[in-house]
Amino acid sequence: MFKKIFFLFLLLSMAACSKVPAGNVGVKVNLLGSEKGVDVQTLSPGRYYIGWNEQLFLFPTFTQNYVWTKDSREGSEDDESIGFQTKEGLVVNADFGVSYHVVGDKASITFQKWRKGVDEITDVYLRNIVRNSLVNTAASMSVESVYGAGKVEMMKTVNTEVANAVREFGIEVESVYMIGEFRLPESVTAAIELKIQATQKAQQRENDIQTATAQAKIAEAEALGRAKSVTIEAESQANANLLMAKSLTPELVQYEMAKKWDGKMPVVSGGATPMVNMDSLVREQPVPVAK
Repeated sequence: MFKKIFFLFLLLSMAACSKVPAGNVGVKVNLLGSEKGVDVQTLSPGRYYIGWNEQLFLFPTFTQNYVWTKDSREGSEDDESIGFQTKEGLVVNADFGVSYHVVGDKASITFQKWRKGVDEITDVYLRNIVRNSLVNTAASMSVESVYGAGKVEMMKTVNTEVANAVREFGIEVESVYMIGEFRLPESVTAAIELKIQATQKAQQRENDIQTATAQAKIAEAEALGRAKSVTIEAESQANANLLMAKSLTPELVQYEMAKKWDGKMPVVSGGATPMVNMDSLVREQPVPVAK
């Protein structure tokens, strides 16, 4: 009989033991009495006795990733997407996600802040903090900025605000990110896309004009270079001709012709005899002396 009682007590004791798995920390909560609240000591991985008036909450210290989407196949079966308004009052809806982890030695602070487990903290409180940051940030932005160039800056601001809001309570937010695209009324999306296309075409025309202007300047420079080259060549040739003309005298011409003459009269078309300055030739030839 004693053995049966001991065995039963052992089974009950084992049943009252709870496990804190690796990668988690535990927070033991007193549910009744004047000591109701959170134990000062955080429980590291291992097995612990949890009494009938106590409850163990587990907080993972590894990175958690949760998404709030419209798609029932992700996150929750409910629509958890987040909506906010731009400065024009236009409602924008999108899916968002968060990556975070609980700091192990601050798990009791995390529980004391929200009095909930990690799932409830993620689904309710952390989501509300992200949504409020989105609402406050987008309220001063135009829909075109949110939809386009300002999206990166908006998410950077949300990341910083959310991380700062929960850090002191033992949660380190690694990233708040958007999933997919913003959901806008079709008419607004079409108008924005048309404006973007018009801006892109205008920019392309400006680029074409700049390219054509640059090409024209290059062609003009090349033409000026060629003209200058021709002018320099012509001036050089003219100077050479002028110098040559100044150096040529009738006597020099006749002398050069006489040196190359073979003694025969040149024959030209029509039987004419070329003009020869005989006086200069006679002057150049030696006068015979009678013997």
